[in-house]
Amino acid sequence: MNLVKVAVVGASGYSGQELIRILMRHPGVDLVCVTSRQLAGKSIAEVYPRFQHHRFAEVQFTASDAAAVIGSGAQVAFLALPHGLAHEYARPLIEGGLKVIDLSADFRIHDPAVFQEFYGEAHRAPELLSQSVYGLPEVYREQIRGTNLVASAGCYPTSILLPLIPLLRAKLLDPASIAVASMSGVSGAGKKVAPEYLYCECNESARAYGVPKHRHLSEIEQELSLAAGMPVVISFTPHLIPVNRGIVSTIYASLLPGIGEAEITTALEAAYRGEPFVRLQGAAGSADIKNVAGTNYIDIAWRHDPRTRRVVLMSAEDNVVKGASGQAVQSLNLMCGLPETEGLL
Repeated sequence: MNLVKVAVVGASGYSGQELIRILMRHPGVDLVCVTSRQLAGKSIAEVYPRFQHHRFAEVQFTASDAAAVIGSGAQVAFLALPHGLAHEYARPLIEGGLKVIDLSADFRIHDPAVFQEFYGEAHRAPELLSQSVYGLPEVYREQIRGTNLVASAGCYPTSILLPLIPLLRAKLLDPASIAVASMSGVSGAGKKVAPEYLYCECNESARAYGVPKHRHLSEIEQELSLAAGMPVVISFTPHLIPVNRGIVSTIYASLLPGIGEAEITTALEAAYRGEPFVRLQGAAGSADIKNVAGTNYIDIAWRHDPRTRRVVLMSAEDNVVKGASGQAVQSLNLMCGLPETEGLL
């Protein structure tokens, strides 16, 4: 079996570390390159002692340089970088013959003007936006198979889009009525050093942030609009909660006349029957972080409220696995003709 040679660019953050963990147990890949400016020259085992005596533990970090990544022989590169940095790597890597899976937001937004509105800077590789495929495998599986550039979906968007897209496609909801409250663990902010993410600021507390215009709204509304066939604008309030990892989203939407629990159940079951990483908990179940932590699953439950004629959708996922690195490996498997679940179960 020919192993797919893989590089992780920016492997010092939480998503990069999670990618290494998943790739170590993936039988179809060879991890040939990991990069980090501040860790160059150190081995994976030195930086992450938990990986000592594991496969790839002695691979050394190199400086984050596109030419070095190409020179490593990698066929696929994960870009586990903060937004705004993937632009400078994607173009030379693709020109060098690599497939690229970007975990940042740099290639998720189709319209460069929307990107500038939400991220406060002009897109530096707008010609690649038409090539990129939004990395939500349950929705864009066939497109991911045929592309060289995947813009892996964000953590909050994954938890919101997967419950809503089948219902909007089936014309069961009033698109103008959608409101979402989400809660995320502290790892969602990355490894940045900022007072608001210190232990004493987060522990035994919870707070809303990014109100009323969190950056992820741009990709959420883009994908909901595509599903509904019309512009969709939603209310979205994210919250920080004192757990390391995990996202729970609670989604409210008004049902169109004549729609009830049976139609909601039918649409979700039809959309996700046979999907390996979507677990439907039904109209009496729940979505709980503890059941998805450390996995690539998203759990979805729902309730019909006849009193208000609304549906309440609930989802739970691990923000650094299904919301980031695990979902990116799902795309790797699709792009390289490997079983989609390889390394993830």
